[in-house]
Amino acid sequence: MPSVPLAHATPDLTTAAAGSAALRTFFRIAEAWSLTNDQQRQLLGCARSTYFEWKQGRLKRGLDAATLERLSHVFGIWATLQLLLPIPERANAWLRRPNTAPLFGGGTALERMLAGQVSDLFVVRQYLDAQRGGRT
Repeated sequence: MPSVPLAHATPDLTTAAAGSAALRTFFRIAEAWSLTNDQQRQLLGCARSTYFEWKQGRLKRGLDAATLERLSHVFGIWATLQLLLPIPERANAWLRRPNTAPLFGGGTALERMLAGQVSDLFVVRQYLDAQRGGRT
């Protein structure tokens, strides 16, 4: 079996090490956004006990596909906000500012993100990608 050159290898995101790294990134973003524990848990879509295990760095196995998808959207939202609003305070404030775009109906992006479904994260990411002229 031929070996795959390292530059073309796809990282295994299902390992505990990859999951731990992703969660550390998530918790740094959550801190920058001043999210409560409950808000963080809602974004992750996990049980309370699981959330506190993860927050303490105890990940027994890799993250499931649904959690990885949620993290991907959060990371995409974070990255796009940094491009659109390079001043961190403005980027972080955008999440909590009432928005008249039809997607938000006068509510905030954070409220939409916390609605509970992965699709809520997706549409916020898609909205931001469209604002920067990019694709999802």
